[in-house]
Amino acid sequence: MNKKIKPNLFNKTLAWSVHIFTASGLLAGFMALLAMHTMDVRQAMFWLILAFIIDGIDGTFARMARVSEVLPDMDGKTIDYVVDFFNFAIVPAYIFYQSDLVFDSWRLPLTCLILLVSAIYYGKTGMVSDDKYFIGFPVLWNIVVYFLIFVFDWSAWLNAFTIIFFAVAHFVPLKYIYPSQAQRWQLASSIIAALFFILMCVTVYLFPERNIWLSGLSVAGWFYFAALTFLEQWGPPKKN
Repeated sequence: MNKKIKPNLFNKTLAWSVHIFTASGLLAGFMALLAMHTMDVRQAMFWLILAFIIDGIDGTFARMARVSEVLPDMDGKTIDYVVDFFNFAIVPAYIFYQSDLVFDSWRLPLTCLILLVSAIYYGKTGMVSDDKYFIGFPVLWNIVVYFLIFVFDWSAWLNAFTIIFFAVAHFVPLKYIYPSQAQRWQLASSIIAALFFILMCVTVYLFPERNIWLSGLSVAGWFYFAALTFLEQWGPPKKN
């Protein structure tokens, strides 16, 4: 059992640094907006990847610094929710709107759909289960937009269907893992997630050229986490 920490100047400085680090994801997202305003989709996605990396590691830093004990009046989860909603809903929605993925008459309605279902999803009291799973497809429109722009070269119809599919998936009560807190295969999931980030960087860097092998690896990573989702619902029980 961890000893109760007695906050001092060093501990408080460390804890505040973690909160500022979490909040810095908002700056990365804003830079993505600025890049997309000039139609630089590659730079916009690079900033979103940075925001995703910050989101992926700030929780580890928070636990190491024991921020909830050192700064009990600050709620890091609330900061995280604000940053995540901006980076994984609002910014990707803008990127989608600015990109030529669907027919012009569909762009605004589908962008509104992304934003509305994301806001409603965040309002669910059971968005995250007690055992650290997302219930329903989490708000990860940055990943959806990444696949539609940088990996696939689909028709407007198929792109529109994909947006509608994942909008509905928010409210289908399946368990989705968070790689660093996976209940099974945690190490493998964390490694694959890290490799996926690297793969995203290479894929975005090479864009508008699409490499079939890189695209195939991106899809394989997606299928790995999709398979884990189905395993959590219908697979054998986890070993204690």
